[in-house]
Amino acid sequence: MNGQHVRSFYPHPSSVYPGQQTIFQRLRSFWLRVSEGMKLNDLWNQLQTDARVTYRLYSREIDTLRRAGETGPHHFLRVARQFFWAILEKLTPVRRILVLLALFLLLLPQAEFIGNSGQHWAFRFEAHLTGGLLMFGVLLLELTDRVVMKRDLQIAKEIQAWLLPAKPPQVPGLDIAFATRPANTVAGDYYDVFPRPGFEAADVQAGQKEQTFLIAIADVAGKSIPAAMLMATIQASLRTLCMTPGSLTDLVARMNRYACSNSQNGRRFTTGFLAEYQPSSRMLRYVNAGHNAPVLRRHSGASEELCAGGLPLGVLESAEYESGTVILEPGDVLVAFTDGLVEAENIRSEEYGQGRFMNTLFANAAAPADAILRTILSDIDRFVNAAPQHDDVTLIVLKAT
Repeated sequence: MNGQHVRSFYPHPSSVYPGQQTIFQRLRSFWLRVSEGMKLNDLWNQLQTDARVTYRLYSREIDTLRRAGETGPHHFLRVARQFFWAILEKLTPVRRILVLLALFLLLLPQAEFIGNSGQHWAFRFEAHLTGGLLMFGVLLLELTDRVVMKRDLQIAKEIQAWLLPAKPPQVPGLDIAFATRPANTVAGDYYDVFPRPGFEAADVQAGQKEQTFLIAIADVAGKSIPAAMLMATIQASLRTLCMTPGSLTDLVARMNRYACSNSQNGRRFTTGFLAEYQPSSRMLRYVNAGHNAPVLRRHSGASEELCAGGLPLGVLESAEYESGTVILEPGDVLVAFTDGLVEAENIRSEEYGQGRFMNTLFANAAAPADAILRTILSDIDRFVNAAPQHDDVTLIVLKAT
């Protein structure tokens, strides 16, 4: 049939009777409310992402390897049993009992149990309906927990947003852009750019003071609430300790001693890159504390990685740190990032990788800092597509002007 005939099956709203038009409007309003206006393709992608996240959560507790001499059906039943218990044990004891009772009733053959008492009344008990209602009751209880937790997480997200800078400060000779994407509602990544009081700098004549700018990016081991709480302590300690005189290596050493007192014997360590920029000389002095090496792309096309430093913060209290220095010439681009960027995975479990990141950076190095940042994030989005984000992603882009 031609296009005209096809269109005739879908009457224009103006040609529909008022009563029918109201029904169509109500159905459309209902669908928009349920779907929040998302397209079918977006809904399908979200379903795939949720399914992968759910499977990843429960599969950690499941031994999927086939044992010697185990037949296919036995292997399937063993894995299914482990998966069932992995789900059930996430519930409280009362809810486990309700779920088991609901499943028992739902798995019963279709049957009704009818009782009566004389000639006055009769009752009918439908097993499937009762099982469905019990399962719905458990869903309501779980939703209550989720709503309360979501509200608390939203408050935590707002608090974390207050701790992180909303926009870059004005730094002479630098064009700065930064962004963060938490894997969960709150993140364990930290970034900051702020002026440091004008203490005597090693490269300024004796007695002369100059305000420098501190640039920091850090990644706390772990994700979500525990990592976010430790990130807040890192931010507070850095802001406090940088107010005291001393070199950048002294500052990092003090940060390390503080981190060791809160690292649970090294289990909650923090990788970090701290740098101090001196506008008059265009010199950037830095310390890399076990962090992914930032990439400096020179205007000439050459590149180098900033690796000088030492151990992550919180691993060894007596750790010593060394600093490195670079001069940022006009057109140079420095990108500092957390490991969530290069380790981002697509649905085939392939990593985004250092090579692809470098190619994207080099291809867009002539653009402003904000454009470079957006391009890198867009490239990650295209690569990852519908795969769930499993780690926080944070970038700082510095473009020398």
